[in-house]
Amino acid sequence: MFAWRLVRQAIQRLGWGVADQGMSSISNFAVNIYIARSLGAAEYGAFSLAYVTYGFALNASRGLATDPLLVRYSDADVKRWRRAVAQCTGTAVITGLATGSCVLLASVLIGGTAGLAFLALGLTLPALMLQDSWRYSFFALRRGGHAFLNDTVWTVVLIPALFVLKQTGHATVFWFVLAWGASAGVAACIGPLQAKVMPKLTGVVSWVMLNKDLGPRYLLEGTANSASGQIRNYGISLILGLTSLGYVQAASTLMGPFMVIFFGMGLVILPEAARVLRRSPKRLPVFCALVSTGLALAGLAWGILLLVGLPLGLGQTVLGQLWRPTYPLILPSTIQIIGGCVQAGAGAGLHALGAARRSLRAMIISSALLVVCGLAGAFWGGAAGTIWGNAIASCIGAVIFWQQLRVALRDHNDEGGRTKTRQPGRHRGMAGAVSQRNESHT
Repeated sequence: MFAWRLVRQAIQRLGWGVADQGMSSISNFAVNIYIARSLGAAEYGAFSLAYVTYGFALNASRGLATDPLLVRYSDADVKRWRRAVAQCTGTAVITGLATGSCVLLASVLIGGTAGLAFLALGLTLPALMLQDSWRYSFFALRRGGHAFLNDTVWTVVLIPALFVLKQTGHATVFWFVLAWGASAGVAACIGPLQAKVMPKLTGVVSWVMLNKDLGPRYLLEGTANSASGQIRNYGISLILGLTSLGYVQAASTLMGPFMVIFFGMGLVILPEAARVLRRSPKRLPVFCALVSTGLALAGLAWGILLLVGLPLGLGQTVLGQLWRPTYPLILPSTIQIIGGCVQAGAGAGLHALGAARRSLRAMIISSALLVVCGLAGAFWGGAAGTIWGNAIASCIGAVIFWQQLRVALRDHNDEGGRTKTRQPGRHRGMAGAVSQRNESHT
């Protein structure tokens, strides 16, 4: 009965993760599909440059703010959680201000349609970063319902805003991005009411110093991943033009419903991996393997559904005339997604172990491979070539992540054995060390 209760609780948490990510992705998916159908491939390609820049800022914020929170404050009591969240959310706001300033400068230098999208993004990045930090904060405390409610507010505000823009003749990239970011700001303002915590902007230095062994490496890890996407997109636009970039982005958009599951699982996988490690370190590799296998099978199923369904009318319904040049990109996109799913299980294990150096090493190598293979594929094979290059790089990256996890587990077991020799009855795995650090810092 006890084991069944644990399984039921885990399924419930996973359900909230998928539900929350689904609600969050509705807004992103709606903006992507509307622009793809209404503004054409070239303008959609320009929009994708701003969108991938948002992803870069998001990963930077998560690396510095919310990833250390998930590793060190999952299952913390409410009092300690609130102190940590005040500093965590403050760090997210400051990260948004810093990246937003850079994006505003870029909007002036770029100009044109892409520059207008960058202008709207730069104005709203602080709100976007804060809203995202509330989501992760709630999941660290096992309050997925709070995160779901917050994302629901975002979506409920966004949908009528898009309708008003269309009816008033403001259906442009600038206004869509501005409405998207501003509606996230409304949800971000709801967060303090839910958590009974106000972001502490003056706590940024304390938070970064407290997590200096994790935060900077997670920052580099996240930005390396996002930077590879930016470099690839900029490179594709230079090599093939914005129209081909629009086709690549359209293929990514078709993978959006599956990514709801992928990112929804990501909200809870890391806290669950940390709990598995605390209860039974030997079960962590099995947990990671199950995560990778389950996600990979789900990704394969979605790819098959697209390959069968697009020619039967789904393509025309979702993307209009864009679906035909996008269709050849589905198979390599599916393989790329499967590689990413296999990486996800190993990445969760590395983070749970606190092996930030090894996860950073794996991410830098795999990100570099994505850039090299993706741009080489674009040069030799056009839009399809770049996706096939990404697929090959993704599979190689999965091998690298699992190799790093194997070494990290060996190091963890060796450290546990030495600790038992020095101090019988005590275990100095990640969970024990984290618990001691949390107590000393609070």
